[in-house]
Amino acid sequence: MTAPHLLVIEDDPDIAHLLQLDLQDAGYRVSHASGVMSGLIQIREDAPDLVLLDLGLPDGKGHDVLTRVRQHSDLPIIILTAQGDLTSKVELLGLGADDYLSKPFNHVELLARIAVQLKRFTSDVVRFGASEVSAVQRLVKYAGKVVPLSFLEFQIVQALLDKPGQLHSKETLFAEVWGEHIRRNDNLLAVHVANLRIKLRDAGGYGVIRTVRGFGYVIQVQRD
Repeated sequence: MTAPHLLVIEDDPDIAHLLQLDLQDAGYRVSHASGVMSGLIQIREDAPDLVLLDLGLPDGKGHDVLTRVRQHSDLPIIILTAQGDLTSKVELLGLGADDYLSKPFNHVELLARIAVQLKRFTSDVVRFGASEVSAVQRLVKYAGKVVPLSFLEFQIVQALLDKPGQLHSKETLFAEVWGEHIRRNDNLLAVHVANLRIKLRDAGGYGVIRTVRGFGYVIQVQRD
């Protein structure tokens, strides 16, 4: 099993280095970013399992990272902050932080909080072949690479996984994704499935979703 991948977004090189050493000693894979933009790029490209986020960054505030990520992901984010007042902490939780620790923090407590968040966010992961889907994080990966799906594309994947390896009729799939109150539109469904296939293919996932012409779709679930 691959060790969880943690991203530390911290501009102080000494703090970042110590965090990396402690986390690697605890068995984690660790990456580091020193600013808002570099952090967002690594989140998008490397798909970490959890982020440790400092608030005072040279090119913006950690709040900016939190706000941007929460627009499309429930990726676990633990704030490391020197702001110990209750108002600041309530604000961070309201913006979507999963947890926070005030600096200076206890190493053992940090590891415990990381473990809690990783357990909470990985317990729902469904794996089939080289693919994995997390309903909690609304995330699809293929061969470890994040597949950037729209809301409706993710809904299609989830609906197909309700009966993995079995045929989903166009009528049933459309109703599950768009709702029974929306008039069925096979062309609309076909466009979204085609876009979904392209994104999976770009990540190396060929033939994950199969079309049964005239009937519907099947998601391939040959497990490792």
